[in-house]
Amino acid sequence: MTTTTDVRAAAEGHLRALVGRDDAVLREDQWTAISALVEQRSRALVVQKTGWGKSAVYFVATLLLRSEGAGPTVIISPLLALMRNQIEAAERAGIRAATINSTNIEDWSAIERGVHAGEIDVLLVSPERLNNPGFRDAVLPRLAATCGLLVIDEAHCISDWGHDFRPDYRRIRTLLGELPAGIPVLATTATANARVTADVAEQLGERVLVLRGSLDRESLRLGVVRLPTIEQRLAWLADHLAEQPGSGIVYCLTVAATQEVADYLRSRGHHVAAYSGQTETTERQALEADLASGRIKALIATSALGMGFDAALGFVVNLGAPSSPVAYYQQVGRAGRGAIADASVVLLPGTEDRDIWAYFASLAFPREELVRRTLEVLSESDRPLSTPTLESYVELGRSRLETMLKVLDVDGAVHRVQGGWESTGQAWSYDADRYARVAEARAREQRAMLDYIATGECRMRYLREQLDDPDAVDCGRCDNCGGIQLSANISQAAIEEAGARLARPGVVIEPRKMWPQALPNLGIDLRGKIADAAEPGRAIARLTDLGHGQALRELFRGTGGSGGSGEGSGGSGEGTDRGVGVDRVPDALVRAVVEILGDWRPQIDAIVTVESATRPSLVDDLAAGLSRYLQRPIVGTFALVDPSVPPGAGAANSAQRVAAVSRRSSLRAEVPDGARVLLVDDRVVTGWTLTLAARALRRAGAGGVLPLTLAVES
Repeated sequence: MTTTTDVRAAAEGHLRALVGRDDAVLREDQWTAISALVEQRSRALVVQKTGWGKSAVYFVATLLLRSEGAGPTVIISPLLALMRNQIEAAERAGIRAATINSTNIEDWSAIERGVHAGEIDVLLVSPERLNNPGFRDAVLPRLAATCGLLVIDEAHCISDWGHDFRPDYRRIRTLLGELPAGIPVLATTATANARVTADVAEQLGERVLVLRGSLDRESLRLGVVRLPTIEQRLAWLADHLAEQPGSGIVYCLTVAATQEVADYLRSRGHHVAAYSGQTETTERQALEADLASGRIKALIATSALGMGFDAALGFVVNLGAPSSPVAYYQQVGRAGRGAIADASVVLLPGTEDRDIWAYFASLAFPREELVRRTLEVLSESDRPLSTPTLESYVELGRSRLETMLKVLDVDGAVHRVQGGWESTGQAWSYDADRYARVAEARAREQRAMLDYIATGECRMRYLREQLDDPDAVDCGRCDNCGGIQLSANISQAAIEEAGARLARPGVVIEPRKMWPQALPNLGIDLRGKIADAAEPGRAIARLTDLGHGQALRELFRGTGGSGGSGEGSGGSGEGTDRGVGVDRVPDALVRAVVEILGDWRPQIDAIVTVESATRPSLVDDLAAGLSRYLQRPIVGTFALVDPSVPPGAGAANSAQRVAAVSRRSSLRAEVPDGARVLLVDDRVVTGWTLTLAARALRRAGAGGVLPLTLAVES
């Protein structure tokens, strides 16, 4: 008869194979969790810090359960980088692992056959797969019935209170209810406060074992360097990056910033590269390998390089603060793992951080009338409707619409099927109280992040208290505890070069190439490739850029801000009128336009403006200055002809925007035959105003259209 002692001995043998060390032993909480899963076949929630060994729990439990004839382990895992790390770790212990995700669709059938043939021990599945009709209806029921262990990684995402709420995770609650009795379940996370822990435990069911440990990261030395300008913060990076131990990550808040910062640091002789969710998959894998092996000093990354990236890194620097201490704790947790005893963690906060937080907060769950409109369209349709088709009826962008539909699916109001979405006919209520609570929680998190920056108390203790760690004490290692000294000294040469780099204007405005799908639903007979497109144009900068972005955000603030809709509308229909008095382009931006023209050298014969409702004088001032400088005439405008269509109408998605601009504006210009036209607007958001204006100009005889604007939205 197998005893608990025998099981533990076998478990530690598997652990040694997993970590490649003959002296490895299980932590007591690791063994408690493994015993609960293997010997008691129960459910457990493990809340432990990054690097503690949560993956060892489910891999060792898998090997023990498989030796007893149990089915494969199914791991719900949120990120591709995390899946890659987990598969590599599993293979070291002799575990046969495979993944089903959006990047390997061609392998799905073979993997499913391998699972059913008993040839795969661990199957990693992204939460998005749970909402794929084919997987949900054909594959998932069989997996749920035959799996030996279900693992939910990054389990805080199940909770609405989790800092990284993902609607696909809500479907896990349904999956848990459908599991046969006796199948153990393990949920793991490193970033759950007491409220989220209780919420997740409740969703796991009755009699859940909760193992919550200390969240202290003994290897991390936390510090904040407060510098007033972005030029100084970039200069600090240039002067002090080489001093940071080993290789590491420099986190930025936006994709544009990763590219700017990487370009600047390379010009200062640092071996760095940009990394974001827009980086192609193969390149991302190569960059991760370069960082893990020390072949590169740093990746300048967004939070896309986050959960699941497992390497021994010596530092993390944040250029700009995340919007919550919880998110910050998770990002800095990339450093100080493995054999790294002392890792440096530096925060360089900026005044522009709150603008970026506000932009991401604007992407919250849609207003009730937009949800009701979606349900109405689906209920009136006699067939499933795709997301692109729904865009033509509902004024929401693709990603927000898709996220909303997933929530409605989990709530039972809609159902995803082959070909799109359909209504279930079930009643649905808009939980305004829940959305308000989540919004208030986000606001509290932002205030707490500002307090972290300003605190004179122990920084690690502050982060641990934000995660309700009951054992939080002063760390003795952070800057406030005297454990790390961070110099704020920066060289004048670095400041000047950073300033010159940030002052360099010019963003290419790429023309739209294809008309939105489903425009015929709106009575617009446009489809396929755009034949009368503009040529690539220019803008001074993106509103999210570090350099001129600040001046542009100030210019447009109050008329829709960074979340407005520009493109001749002069601002969002939801904005205020405080910006109506803006009547001239500031001198610094005039100089930037002149510099762009010097680099670009557009060959033009005439100028046409895009008429603005809320900033008419600004666009006119820009065009008049261009006419004088280029000595080319202004020959007309893409005019506002239907004032009943408000500024920014339809900006949430492409089909709606094309329809709104088509109703709202019309060309009023005398265009010389074959003339190359400079098309002048204040801001680009969707690009459809410029596209329709260019089409009108080409049909009026223009030989080419070159857009020029002050700003690009993102």
